Amino acid sequence: MGGKIKVLLVDDHVLVRRGFRRVLEDEPGITVVGEAGDGAQAVQMARELNPGVVLMDCSLPGLNGLFAAGQIVRSCPRTAVLMCSMHSEEKWVRGAIEAGARGYLHKSATDLQLTSAIQRVVAGEFVFAPDFIEPNGRTAQAKCPLSAREMEVLQLIVEGKSNREIAVSLAVGTSTVAAHRNNIMNTLRVHKTALLIVYAIRNGLACLP
Repeated sequence: MGGKIKVLLVDDHVLVRRGFRRVLEDEPGITVVGEAGDGAQAVQMARELNPGVVLMDCSLPGLNGLFAAGQIVRSCPRTAVLMCSMHSEEKWVRGAIEAGARGYLHKSATDLQLTSAIQRVVAGEFVFAPDFIEPNGRTAQAKCPLSAREMEVLQLIVEGKSNREIAVSLAVGTSTVAAHRNNIMNTLRVHKTALLIVYAIRNGLACLP
């Protein structure tokens, strides 16, 4: 399998899994290593197969997809969970983020969006469909309590940069970046990076790369 990204497909509908498999197997850098039809099976197979990505639905029989995602994140720290669901309500997206998922796509996503999302979460990025995090029209930036430097740091966080990468980009120390990140989270009262990214984009404080 070389350096291919190993993907575990999780959905209770066989036809959906079959469709995803066909899309992904057309991508030379991705291989599907297994399929699961429920949450408990997904957790077990993730532990056995150690995939790079688990592509899973939120609504699963037995163990709910969000609970299963949380278990996979805790027991397989090197595996990125990417949710793909028909649900577009913010509560589902927030639940996925709280569970530790690195992305959330709608099942209407195009083939290109799906393969790109898998590649990006493996690279350490957070991936959320634009319709889940469109700015809500508020002029948050004008009322933003963040400093200009903190706004720069926030934008780089949204772009998926690590503290070290941000430090290099801004020509400051990593401890300075860490302090800015902490101040941003405390000011906005958002203490998870994924939630911070969603908050920043929804409120017009930063934009997707």
